[in-house]
Amino acid sequence: MRTCALATLMILFASLVPVKAAAATKSHVIVFGKWTTVPWSSGLKESRPQTLKVRALVVDGRVREYILGAPHEMTDRLFVVRRAFRINDSLPDEATPRWLWQRGGWLLVDRMSGKISVINLPEFDAFYSAASWYRDYVAYCGVSDEGKKYAIVAQVSRRKPVVKKLLAGENMAEDAAPDSACDAPVWHRTPVQVSFQPSDGARQTYAVRGHIVDVVVDEEGDEEASK
Repeated sequence: MRTCALATLMILFASLVPVKAAAATKSHVIVFGKWTTVPWSSGLKESRPQTLKVRALVVDGRVREYILGAPHEMTDRLFVVRRAFRINDSLPDEATPRWLWQRGGWLLVDRMSGKISVINLPEFDAFYSAASWYRDYVAYCGVSDEGKKYAIVAQVSRRKPVVKKLLAGENMAEDAAPDSACDAPVWHRTPVQVSFQPSDGARQTYAVRGHIVDVVVDEEGDEEASK
């Protein structure tokens, strides 16, 4: 009797193992919704309203986030994309929510696990900073709480920036336009370099070689900040 019961338990256990293995390797379906144009209040006294084009990020049939812009394929498994969200702008004495669309930071999406993670980019300003991605690096002009501008190169796997250099020129004005800290930095492949061009300062170039900071010298012999 005991032998029969033991055999039954072994058969039951064997039948459950494939089920658990199949659950562990379950694939996730990640798709994007249709583009929608929404009003965007930048907070500036602009003469005409601005708009954003957003779409849903859907995982396994459920809307997880809203995003804007094109995703950057970091690996065959991971990609990054910029987030868009709504914030309630109603005052305490207003009973009805007043929803406003805003631009957010960057998200890391894992196709295999379906996980979505927030990428914490140092000094990245959702209003003033224009980001440029290459592999798992991102370059942008960051803005400190005091309004100072920095040339920043960050890597997804590192907490601290690979490069953080103060940019010459005036601090960001409160009425400055979106993405005006500098144009989106320009990447070059061989050798790997990225160039920053602030609107009121000299161009700076960084040569990315692992985590070593190198100096790039232009043809006239002027040193440019580099990595």
